[in-house]
Amino acid sequence: MTSALIDSLRKGNRLALSRILSQVENGTETGMAALEELFLETGNAQKIGITGPPGSGKSTLVNALARELRQRQPDKKVAIIAVDPSSPFTGGAVLGDRVRMLDLEVDKQIFIRSMASRGALGGLAEQTEALSQVFDAAGYDFILIETVGAGQSEVDVVNLAHTTIVVDTPGTGDDIQSIKAGILEIADILVVNKADRPGVDQSVSYLRNMIEMGYARSINNGKHHLQDFHEDTVNEPAPAGWIPPILKTIAYEYQGIKELTDAILAHAAHLRQSGQWHAKDQASIRANIRRQLITSLLSDFNQKVPTNLLDSLIEKAQKRAISPNEAVRVLLTYNRIISLESSE
Repeated sequence: MTSALIDSLRKGNRLALSRILSQVENGTETGMAALEELFLETGNAQKIGITGPPGSGKSTLVNALARELRQRQPDKKVAIIAVDPSSPFTGGAVLGDRVRMLDLEVDKQIFIRSMASRGALGGLAEQTEALSQVFDAAGYDFILIETVGAGQSEVDVVNLAHTTIVVDTPGTGDDIQSIKAGILEIADILVVNKADRPGVDQSVSYLRNMIEMGYARSINNGKHHLQDFHEDTVNEPAPAGWIPPILKTIAYEYQGIKELTDAILAHAAHLRQSGQWHAKDQASIRANIRRQLITSLLSDFNQKVPTNLLDSLIEKAQKRAISPNEAVRVLLTYNRIISLESSE
């Protein structure tokens, strides 16, 4: 079944693509087998993360970007991954973004996939990266990843996207909140959307000052923004001349979208010329391996350690008979003993 689906996907079959995406998102054996085989064919697509506070117009901006990319490069394919808030009742995606993007459905070179965040922090669902790999292997040239819009915790996108776009709106105070959360420091491109609102020039000026101060700081310490947020990223070179542009858009009127597309394509060219494309790819793979390793080790640990042992240690710690550190040492010692016995 897996081989047949993959063969159909390689031939451009959208139904096969949809089925593989579902299998991968649900973490089935078929999905994982397909992902392993398809990963060897990835590494070509430009992954573009769009993040920012709720109500900033991210979905409308993604819609306009997809249309502009298709019009400008008709031979290229565009995938959209919209990470929606989870339904509190079913755990599934609310599908608000999918409804707002219905006008893109007529273009068969655009594929939209909504997925539920399922409580994942950082604005991304756990399987977002896996879905982006499927799209990459399926020959999609641009993958637009719209985060859930949590606002203050959406920095995980920097480990997945080649180009991170932070969307702001004028006159709402969101720029100040974004700076507090450090979200501006992940931006490769800054967009002030809904630029027909009052206060747009003030917002642009304020953001420009913050970016200039942040850029000067990054030059002085020789760090790229990837290193600021994750310990497990590689040592990337300093930004090497890329200063995040600040662009004004009115997405629902298609204003500023061409300039934004120019900046996206220019950033991709910059990454490739400076060697940062390779560095970002390496950082993403490193984070992926570490994440899967932690998940696998924890699963193996839970299978080997009896629940009653863990419960007893928790109870002792609660009574202050032992410390949590000592409880961890006991559990690790037990796990090592069981592993040695099973290997003999």
